[in-house]
Amino acid sequence: MKFTTVSVSYSRKFNLGNFESLDLGCSLWAQVEDGEDADGITQFLYLQAKTSVKLAAMPVLKASEFQINKAKSSKKVSGDINESDW
Repeated sequence: MKFTTVSVSYSRKFNLGNFESLDLGCSLWAQVEDGEDADGITQFLYLQAKTSVKLAAMPVLKASEFQINKAKSSKKVSGDINESDW
């Protein structure tokens, strides 16, 4: 079978808690020339799309983790908190 174009889509939904979520996706296309490995190109595009989604999600996920850690630290007894915890 002769392929001329290969496309890959990758999406992921991240749970941020509190009934919030982040839905990210990436679609990539590539032209396949005669003699090129269409399966190899598809795998490469998949890994590129997955990496792109992960990189785009990281700032939001880190901010969400910060909020979780902030909430946990506010539950400490005020006598247990000192300036080194800030």
